[in-house]
Amino acid sequence: MSANSADHLPQLDVVLVKAGRTKIRYTGELLTDDGTRLAVRAPWAGSGVRDFGFVRFEPGDVFTEYYWRDRWYAIKEVRSATGALKGWYCDIARPAVRSGSELVVEDLDLDLWRSADGTDVRRLDEDEFAESGLGESDPEAARAALDALDELESLARGGDFTALLA
Repeated sequence: MSANSADHLPQLDVVLVKAGRTKIRYTGELLTDDGTRLAVRAPWAGSGVRDFGFVRFEPGDVFTEYYWRDRWYAIKEVRSATGALKGWYCDIARPAVRSGSELVVEDLDLDLWRSADGTDVRRLDEDEFAESGLGESDPEAARAALDALDELESLARGGDFTALLA
């Protein structure tokens, strides 16, 4: 790192791919990369507000995102513009692949939400996963995705969920 870049974290382009197409691309700050897990901080990259009913993502929200090269999920800690923790949105995805300043993550449709206080844990988009056809086209990946969702749900409901992020 040069002396001029000491005040700035390196930038990383996060590319979320779904069904073979880029779903969204955004730039974040690379916080850490230990060779297995990466952490990236980025502002809410969606346009406008996305209201799920149980949480709202909106301009000003900050996501600290954790990706693994050896696990089938990514965990995104969501904070409001004031820094209040909203919770964690977990994407079930193939292990992340970093190439230079680009991080590619393939979304497998399944998601999990855990509220800040841990009282609301919910599985999301299981219908989309079933409709994706992954179970037929790549049964091993489908099994890995379902196992990852089960693991995260178990940790979110009573295991040491936040230890994953330490």
